Amino acid sequence: NIPLKSIFIQQRSKIHAVNEQALSNFIVQLELKAYSQNTIKIYVSEFIHLLKILKNYSVNNLTPKRLKDYFLYCVKVEKMKERKINGKINAIKFYFEQVLHQERMFFDIPRPKKPQTLPKMLSKADIRKTFKAVENPKHLLMLQLCYGMGLRVSEVVGLKITHIDSKRMQVLILEGKGKKDRYVNLPESVLTLLRTYYQSYKPKSWLFEGQYGGQYSTTSVQKVFKRAMKKAGINKQIGIHGLRHSYATHLLESGADLRFIQKLLGHHSIKTTQTYTQVTKASIKNISSPLD
Repeated sequence: NIPLKSIFIQQRSKIHAVNEQALSNFIVQLELKAYSQNTIKIYVSEFIHLLKILKNYSVNNLTPKRLKDYFLYCVKVEKMKERKINGKINAIKFYFEQVLHQERMFFDIPRPKKPQTLPKMLSKADIRKTFKAVENPKHLLMLQLCYGMGLRVSEVVGLKITHIDSKRMQVLILEGKGKKDRYVNLPESVLTLLRTYYQSYKPKSWLFEGQYGGQYSTTSVQKVFKRAMKKAGINKQIGIHGLRHSYATHLLESGADLRFIQKLLGHHSIKTTQTYTQVTKASIKNISSPLD
């Protein structure tokens, strides 16, 4: 949660004066476009990496050929992976097209093909074991909401008391990914724990407050999940986002319509939701092996 201005001040000394104005214009344009703070930090970080390498050479003088050389350097020398390179291209593309208004100059810059990875998930038995390993009611509630409503960790810590409607059994997810609002169903099984938690902790604004007040950090929730997994004896390379993947997969296996799952998850495209059909047992359980 380091403020953006602090990042700019810290990095400014590492950038040559010739490119200071470029960085300043870059940040201003990102903020004017109302990009999320997380996206701004990522874009700024990627742009700063380029400016450091350029030293006293102006970024405004870079040609597509020089930029290709830079991306090749990132792949060959710094061993950056496909997703990292794609993020870097997006950031630098933003500068040249949105700040300098150089249209379509990135048309012939190839993008590395992203690996088609399947979502990592847990079985229902593993999720039960994980929840049983959590003793702190606040931590348990956070994990149960992640799985029970298919929330991203940023959406869990972004919940406010006013977002929960226990009469309608719905929860408002305000400005999820892509700044889209949506409603999700509040699981009945979590209602008792939610009320007990509220009476014990008495949060003021945010549903989950940090140790010193304010919003609970996403990193802390991720650590809670990792500790619970370790205590439960589940040795899988999976992050807390796996609870969201598990929610979608288990819904699909129980017969829920793919379109409804898309709305609950807040996916822009149905193609993103269709990924879960590749990991659900329901899609392959009726196919017998030739060996059998």
